[in-house]
Amino acid sequence: MWWGLIAAAFIVLAPVDAVAEETVKVGLILPMTGPFTTTGKQVEAGARFYVQQNGAMVAGKKIEIILRDDAGVADNSRRIAQELLARDKVNVLAGFGLTPIALAVAPLATETRTPMVVMAAATAIVTEGSPYIVRSSFPQAAPVVIIADWGASHGLKKVATLVSDFAPGHDSETYFRQTFTRAGGEVPLSLRVPLLIPAGQAATMMRQFVERGLDKSGIRLFGAGDITDDDLLNNMGDVALGIETAYFYSAAHPSEKNKAFVEGVKRANGGMRANFFGVSGYDGMHLIYEAIRKTRGKTDGDSFIGAVKGMSWESPRGPMTIDPETRDVIGNIYMRRVERVNGELWNIEFATVENVKDPVKAARK
Repeated sequence: MWWGLIAAAFIVLAPVDAVAEETVKVGLILPMTGPFTTTGKQVEAGARFYVQQNGAMVAGKKIEIILRDDAGVADNSRRIAQELLARDKVNVLAGFGLTPIALAVAPLATETRTPMVVMAAATAIVTEGSPYIVRSSFPQAAPVVIIADWGASHGLKKVATLVSDFAPGHDSETYFRQTFTRAGGEVPLSLRVPLLIPAGQAATMMRQFVERGLDKSGIRLFGAGDITDDDLLNNMGDVALGIETAYFYSAAHPSEKNKAFVEGVKRANGGMRANFFGVSGYDGMHLIYEAIRKTRGKTDGDSFIGAVKGMSWESPRGPMTIDPETRDVIGNIYMRRVERVNGELWNIEFATVENVKDPVKAARK
C-alpha cells in the first residue's frame, strides 16, 4: 500500500533521455554521517577507485558521480532520490546502505524506469522492490547457509544464534536455523539485539566473550563474515584470532586483482583497508560501466537491466555473476579464519563453496 502512495506522490517525474546525454550521472546515496558512516565511506571508496582505475569515460560517455548523504534515514533517502531525478537528472541511482532505504527509493526507480544499483543493502527482498533493481553486494542468507552447513559437518550439535534486530539479521536467523536443523543440529536459543554488527560493535562483543571466559568454556564463536570486518579487524586485537566465518569477500583474497584493489583503496583513503562494502561499491561501478558499454551508451532502465542480466566477470572477490532471473549476485562463499600475517590480522580463506545463489529466492522454486 505505501509503495503505491509513494509512487503516486512522485508521478510527475519522467525518465531522462538516456541516449542524448553526453554525461552519465550516477546518483550515489549513502550514509556518510550517523551510525552507518563506515558503510558509506567504504562503498564510496570502492566506487571511486573503480573510476580512478578505469577512467571516467565509457562508450563515449563521461561518468559523473553525484554523492548525497542520507545519514541512514529512509525519509532522507527518498527525498534525495527525488531531487537527484528531478533536479540533477541522474541516469542511475546507486548506493543504499540499508534495506529500508533501498525499499523507500524503489518505487521511484519503477516510476521513472531508472536503473538502481544496490551496493550494500543485503536483505533478500531488496531486489524484488523494483524490476529496475540489480544488486552488486550480496544476499545476507548466502553466507549464513554455508556457515550452518560447515558447523553441522564439523560436529556442532547445538548452536545459539545472535543477530541484529533488523531485516538482514532476521534472514540470517531464519536460514541458519533451517539449514542447521535440517542437518540434524539444534538451535535452542535465538537472540536479537539492536543493530549490533552494522554499528561496528563486533569487537566489543568479542572482548566480552573472552572477558567472561566463554572462550574457555567449550563455547565456540563463529558466524557470517561481518563479525570480523576487514576494515575493523586490526582494532579487534587477539580476541579475534582463530575465529572462523563464511563470507563472500576477504581483503586477503589471493588474487592480483584483489591486491591491486586493496592497495588502491588504501592509498586513496588514508590507509583504510577495503572491506565487503568497499568491494560491493567497486563491483557496482563495474556493472554500470559494462551495462553502458553493452548498450552503447543507453541507460534507460529496460536497456540497462537487460544488459546486466547474466553478466559475469572477475571481481576482486573472485568470479561473480548477476542471476538473470533475480538480478541478484551469484558468487563464491569462502570459509575464513582470522590469522596474524606480517603483524596484521587478516581473514585467511581456507575453503571455497562456488556459485552460491540467494537461498531465500532459491527456496521458493
